[in-house]
Amino acid sequence: MTALVAVSSHLPETVAVADLQEPLGLDDQQVRRFTRLYGLDRICKSDLSEAQLLIAAAEKLDGLRGQEERVRYLIRAKGMRTTAPYPVNPLHEVREALDLRHAKTLAVADHGCATGLLAMDVAGTLLAADGDPDALALILAGDKTFTPFTQWVRDTSIMGEGMAAILVAADGDRDHVRGYASRIHGRDDGVIDLTPEIAKDARRIYQDALAEVVGAATEEAGIGVSDIDLVLPHNVNRVSWTVAAKNLGLPNDRFFLDNLGATGHCFCADPFINYQTVTELGLLKPGDKYLMTAAGLGQTFAAMVLEH
Repeated sequence: MTALVAVSSHLPETVAVADLQEPLGLDDQQVRRFTRLYGLDRICKSDLSEAQLLIAAAEKLDGLRGQEERVRYLIRAKGMRTTAPYPVNPLHEVREALDLRHAKTLAVADHGCATGLLAMDVAGTLLAADGDPDALALILAGDKTFTPFTQWVRDTSIMGEGMAAILVAADGDRDHVRGYASRIHGRDDGVIDLTPEIAKDARRIYQDALAEVVGAATEEAGIGVSDIDLVLPHNVNRVSWTVAAKNLGLPNDRFFLDNLGATGHCFCADPFINYQTVTELGLLKPGDKYLMTAAGLGQTFAAMVLEH
């Protein structure tokens, strides 16, 4: 049963949303919406390259030290298809810096900000088929906002450059994956840009699509939605999760949103950054069932139930 062995993150210095008004071309009304309504305050930004950011996250992973030879798979979870200019491949630089000579290297994308959960499922599948009970997979999640398109999602969120490193085993003593569900409500032409038409359709299906994957993941886990002790969402904005809480029949205090104002929306790294924070705060008890959930551009929705 797929298990989290260790999780670490690298959160760069932050800038205030107000200081991003001119660079992002925001008007005063948009700044007020992002800060007062959506709960965004400060956004992780860094002068480091994508590879340097990923290495910084992985180097904080205590469970990796001395276990490099056990890492069979190095998986890059990308919120965006392109995260570096051609022909740069940051993952190869990371692999060399971490001395992961025995690791097969691959990337997963096209699930937007739900790609981190896809990478967890891929890692579990690969490890289950590997045959070596000591094999590990290392997932690196998060994106560098190196183009204007990646820096913010209009009227939705502002993107941060926090990164997460997730060490995964085929089995373990805690944090087992109990259920996973993913659905894509995409377009035949593959367009993910939030044009007014696409944004309107995204808003129309968002809450129902999210509830559907949460229901499917909890059903696979053998529990009801009401049995979820804590929700670790992606940090898109406060409003979407307030509505989701009501739609799912869960109290607002089961949604961990403390990092939303402190980091911005760090693509598919958010649920894992939130996991690290809640474990450091002691908010998860042995046996607790917690939910990681996210939605991404292209109308991709995912949910994963784990047991601490």
